[in-house]
Amino acid sequence: MLESEKYRKSFQVRPYAPHIPIIANLGAVQLNYGVTLDQVKQIMEWTDANALVLHLNTIQEVIQSGGDTNFSDLLSKIERLIRELSIPVGVKEVGFGIDGQTAKSLTDIGSSFIDVAGAGGTSWSQVEKLRSKEKIKKQAAEAMATWGNPTAVCLTELSTTIPNQTVIASGGIRNGLHAAKALALGADYAGFARSILKEAIQSEENVIEWMQVRELELRMVMFGIGAQNLHALRTTDRLIES
Repeated sequence: MLESEKYRKSFQVRPYAPHIPIIANLGAVQLNYGVTLDQVKQIMEWTDANALVLHLNTIQEVIQSGGDTNFSDLLSKIERLIRELSIPVGVKEVGFGIDGQTAKSLTDIGSSFIDVAGAGGTSWSQVEKLRSKEKIKKQAAEAMATWGNPTAVCLTELSTTIPNQTVIASGGIRNGLHAAKALALGADYAGFARSILKEAIQSEENVIEWMQVRELELRMVMFGIGAQNLHALRTTDRLIES
């Protein structure tokens, strides 16, 4: 969007979603590669987004051909960005998880929400392995196939370290049962990505039907444990470790 006006329109989805929240997404590492505060403000203006999320993707960038790997001093730069912007700014991972200590550091500097994006779903180290034409990187990526903190572990840590923070659970969430478990572990929201991709490229009707099934699954779990509402689900004691 920043680099070519030709692609800008593809990011401008507000006319198709006039009433739901839209979150603009930017790699946090780009703050070390010339992206300025004014450019971030321009992104928010172009997208008419309600919030900004900065993603952390160290291992992906290492394996990516020509990846950006200077992650130094990002915490202070994220803090300055949060301070200067008038919209909520959150931080997310890309499938490797955000642990409790990191989440607390981000919350302490003013992050409005944390998306743990834990291990268990799409592995971007493996995506980059498939894309790469560099033999050494492709071989090294094999060792990272199971790298990361699982989503459930992240949620458990965050529930004790930042209990009042808004937390999104993504990473391996494939159905309403997974969403229910995530909410019971402390998440405020559950996010689906790859699991809904097929329907998203087929039709609006397929997406709606897919979401209706997920909602019914969630309601079935709540009915099964006697949780009358989402608050009751988030505070349930019907959890076991396995």
